[in-house]
Amino acid sequence: MPDKHLSTQFDTELTSVSTRVMELGGLVESQLHQAILALSNFDVDIANRVVGVEPSVNAMEVEIDRDLSSIIARRQPTARDLRLLIAISKSTANLERAGDEAVKIARMVLAIIKDGNARALPCAELRVAADLASGLLRKALDAFARLDTEAALSILKEDDLIDKEFEGFVRILITYMMEDPRTISASLDLLFLAKAIERVGDHAKNIAELIIYIVKGADVRHTPIASIESVIK
Repeated sequence: MPDKHLSTQFDTELTSVSTRVMELGGLVESQLHQAILALSNFDVDIANRVVGVEPSVNAMEVEIDRDLSSIIARRQPTARDLRLLIAISKSTANLERAGDEAVKIARMVLAIIKDGNARALPCAELRVAADLASGLLRKALDAFARLDTEAALSILKEDDLIDKEFEGFVRILITYMMEDPRTISASLDLLFLAKAIERVGDHAKNIAELIIYIVKGADVRHTPIASIESVIK
């Protein structure tokens, strides 16, 4: 049987802060989508818009943390409610950092365009990993909204696909640099861009682990998938 909340007002506060997290997630998801679009089209205007959203993401993170601190101080929640509030705080931090990665992607796109090497490098190869990362973040937000542990487990398994795409892209870049040393500088820019994409996947994975923490009360960080499956079942 689920824990009873201290009051109807507490229910309202929990719903309100959870809604704010979803709003932040939507903003970051849009930011990431725009960053990928800027990469695909080498579009300066879109990249600049991604950078311009950063202050709003940062402000929302601060507001949510302030609300969480207020709820904990006034309500002194226990058990699952406390786990939920802790997980919301950590999820908010992961979303803000995913937004940071989107900004890194946009700024790197601007640098690549400025250097004039955009069309000479395998930027299109990044699209697969970028789409995987964006999709993973979207799934993490949906799973968080529903507190769906099965969906969370699926996200943890999918993160490996992004890692493999990153490793494959690194091999491609090494080949480019060996064949033409003039591409080394621009290739390194792409390498940092690819790492930013991989990190978005990592943040989605972290949110998935927090979903399991909320529902099952188990910290599954650094835990093998087989063991996590046992926790969920």
